[in-house]
Amino acid sequence: MDTAFVSPLRLFRTTAKAATAKRRCTVVAKAVESCGEDCVENMSRFTALFEKDRSDTIPIRALSSDEYDAWVRSQPAGMDAWLSANRFSSKKAGSIAVVPFMGGSEGVDDGKVVSEVILSTGSAKSEPWTYADLPKKLPPNACYEVTGNFDEDALSLGWALGGYEFKKYKSQNKSTKKNTKPPTLKFWPKDRTAAAIRSTYLARDLINHPAEDMTPSQLENAIRALGERYAARTESIVGDALLETKFPMIHAVGRAARSAGCEPRLIDLRYNSERTELPLVTVVGKGVCYDTGGLDIKPPAGMRNMKKDMGGAATAMGLAGMIMETNPPLRVRLLIPAVENSISGEAYRPGDVLQSRKGITTEIENTDAEGRLILADALHYACEEKPDLLIDFATLTGAQRVALGVEIPGSFCSNEEDGRVLQDQSRGENDLVWQLPLHAPYRKMLDSSIADMKNCSTGGFAGAITAALYLKEFVSKPTRWIHIDHMGFNPSSKPGRPEGGEAQGMRALFKFIMNTFNV
Repeated sequence: MDTAFVSPLRLFRTTAKAATAKRRCTVVAKAVESCGEDCVENMSRFTALFEKDRSDTIPIRALSSDEYDAWVRSQPAGMDAWLSANRFSSKKAGSIAVVPFMGGSEGVDDGKVVSEVILSTGSAKSEPWTYADLPKKLPPNACYEVTGNFDEDALSLGWALGGYEFKKYKSQNKSTKKNTKPPTLKFWPKDRTAAAIRSTYLARDLINHPAEDMTPSQLENAIRALGERYAARTESIVGDALLETKFPMIHAVGRAARSAGCEPRLIDLRYNSERTELPLVTVVGKGVCYDTGGLDIKPPAGMRNMKKDMGGAATAMGLAGMIMETNPPLRVRLLIPAVENSISGEAYRPGDVLQSRKGITTEIENTDAEGRLILADALHYACEEKPDLLIDFATLTGAQRVALGVEIPGSFCSNEEDGRVLQDQSRGENDLVWQLPLHAPYRKMLDSSIADMKNCSTGGFAGAITAALYLKEFVSKPTRWIHIDHMGFNPSSKPGRPEGGEAQGMRALFKFIMNTFNV
């Protein structure tokens, strides 16, 4: 059926070092070039929250709930009552009390207003969230040093994630005092922890940008910048060239968006590609930069935060970045189908039948089930190279959020043992992922009377499972495959997890990869 792949336009393929077109993005009243590249450039800004060498530090005393009683008995009378009055709880991990300087006017004249900080690690010293409130609650213009009972990796991760801010679109706050600097920590993250922080900042920044400034072309710019950072090669296939190269479903979903920078594309990054003796890990991410729902348009409440629908791409980029940063003996391939699911006279329609790269035909039941269509072409393309491990991330279904809530991604694995191992390891990484079943009998819910399958079932049951089963049709046997369905967004703020974009499941998958390949 080659006639289904007509292309009057040329194929766009360039290397990572080639010049790329830049789209202007407006920040408040100031024009800024290349939001995508900025995200990569700024992924290391967390280092400003740490200091390696500093002598004038304020101590943070970390105490477990078991240690607190013995410590407080050694303190001046009334300390326990004072801490309680200031709502400090020794049993609540992350509880903080700032103890003022009690040395009289001499200390105040020297600028010393804080004697020490008391931090309860409760029974959760290995959880980063125990330390994540510190950057927001400690007085500024000071450096702090943690002593006592704490976990080094959890401390550095929690401190950095708690200090994350995205203020690009805020006008300058006139009430902020000049020369006020956030608190810093006398510490330096270990290499793998630093890689996790960088990748989390990258993913959060990408998702937090409004869709106007994170179009498919800007997402491509970010991937190219990431490739340049780690000496990886990047190529892309853009617009109607997708038809010539047989990616018809990516093209169909994105063809309604024709404004500059919004054309659909497949972005392909390769790291260590010349070292063919190394295992190949391929990561695919859903890059729907904005999702109106298409002709099956979403209601306003459902459309409000759809800038996050490229959260799978952002998390996949973060995972690829973590691997490249730590440089294990692995090959890495990152595949991002990037589109906007828009509405125009060219939009694909309910009832259309789409051809896929694999040759499977899909009847469109709902144009708002678009992510699985673009992933299908990308997953089959990935399988053509026979990767040793194939992972995809996608903000795919509301059904997953109903099943597991907004904080816990669901995983679907071609090998159930991989799912069990991943779930267990995710606990240790404080990045929980929960296995859901690829229940084969539900596949019949995708049957179509005129095509090989539909893109979603007509009922409201098992939506996350049927979406995973749809994707499974495009994953060649015996490929080792893990599908992650996640929210990619924090609807409200918690310590270390501010409202906005989030890289869910990324650290867990990194741990899984490192253990799987013993690197």
